[in-house]
Order: sequence, then C-alpha cells, then structure tokens
Amino acid sequence: MRQATTEIEQRTPGRGLHPVTGPVRRWAEGQGFATGLLTLFLRHTSASLLIQENADPDVLADLDAFFSRLAPDDMALYRHREEGPDDMPSHIRAALTQTQLSIPLVEGTLALGTWQGIYLFEHRRAPHRRRIRLHLIGE
Repeated sequence: MRQATTEIEQRTPGRGLHPVTGPVRRWAEGQGFATGLLTLFLRHTSASLLIQENADPDVLADLDAFFSRLAPDDMALYRHREEGPDDMPSHIRAALTQTQLSIPLVEGTLALGTWQGIYLFEHRRAPHRRRIRLHLIGE
C-alpha cells in the first residue's frame, strides 16, 4: 500500500461553481497507482466541494441560484455579521454541502461518471484563493 499527498490552490473569481476536475485528475492519475481511493479535503469554511454534472452549465447556474434563495445575503437574517453580508450565508451553504470527497481510482483512472465533474463551490462574492488537500492511498 502506498500513499501520496499534495495541495492544489484554486483561485476563484467569486461566488459560483468552479471546475477543478482537470488538475485533480492530472495529479491523481499521474501518481502511477492502479487502484486506490482519492480523498479531497477543502480547508475552508465558506466554500465547498461538489461532484456535479459537467455537460450543461445551466445545472451549475441553477444550483447557485437555488443556494442563493436558500441562504440569501440578508444581514437582517443572521447574528454573525462581522465579515459582511455574504459570510454567514456562505457558512450555511458550506454546512449543507461538503468539504470532503472520496473518489475511487480504478485501473489508474478516477472513477467519475461520464457527466460528472469536480467543482469548488465558492460561496463568497469576492475572489479567493482556496486550498484543496489531496490524499491518494492505494497500489
């Protein structure tokens, strides 16, 4: 059994779903493992990770719009207001999604479905630099 780790930095232009499949796939499949399990862990509390459709951008727009309705940027709704009107809604969105994903590696390839992509879901409106820790275990 072997292990490999790295960290990917992803810059986001602001709120929305930003694809990270490419760099994640290149790193994981470049490690020379035949089988294994890749864990992605996002080291932030106001963003999250999703596996979602990668073919129709309307899916991503609809998801973002849904979360905007679910956790609106309205300071009157929240007690935590120290970091601006989008901070507490960002924490709620992150609590309802995921900061960690696990993806099998089969025959040296990430076992994502045909229409699946990995996304960093930025919940803040301003640009950010996000860090995703990758850990691959296998052989």
